[in-house]
Amino acid sequence: MSQRVNFAQRSPNLFKKFLAFTHALGESTMDAKLIDLVSIRTSQLNGCEFCLGLHITQAKMHGESELRMNHVSTWRESALFTPRECAALIWTEILTNLPADGVPTEVYDRVREQFSEQEISDLSFLIVSVNGWDRINVAFKTETGRSTRVSK
Repeated sequence: MSQRVNFAQRSPNLFKKFLAFTHALGESTMDAKLIDLVSIRTSQLNGCEFCLGLHITQAKMHGESELRMNHVSTWRESALFTPRECAALIWTEILTNLPADGVPTEVYDRVREQFSEQEISDLSFLIVSVNGWDRINVAFKTETGRSTRVSK
């Protein structure tokens, strides 16, 4: 198996700008626990082991319970999530796996009942960011523990 390129080293300016975009999400209207749930679910859907491990570690640091993290993939059947969290998770799934005919009105309405316009916008940018990281890490098979830092 051939070694894949280290995208951070090959495109350092793009990497730094995308990282800055991701860090700016910390100034959004969402709390850390919601960000963690959305990030975990996105990386589960995309099969990104590297990012999933990172998001689980961050969620633990923010005080998320093991039980809730274990139930993220089955959030529809679980009683552990609030209506707001469920709306964020359905928005995560629909934006990660866009249907051919777009976002159904009933899904948007469900999300709109729980979030302000600003929050929906911030949530959408979060999902875009996590999907971007997942896709690049899956494409380049970034392994847990492998550094993506830019060389000096």
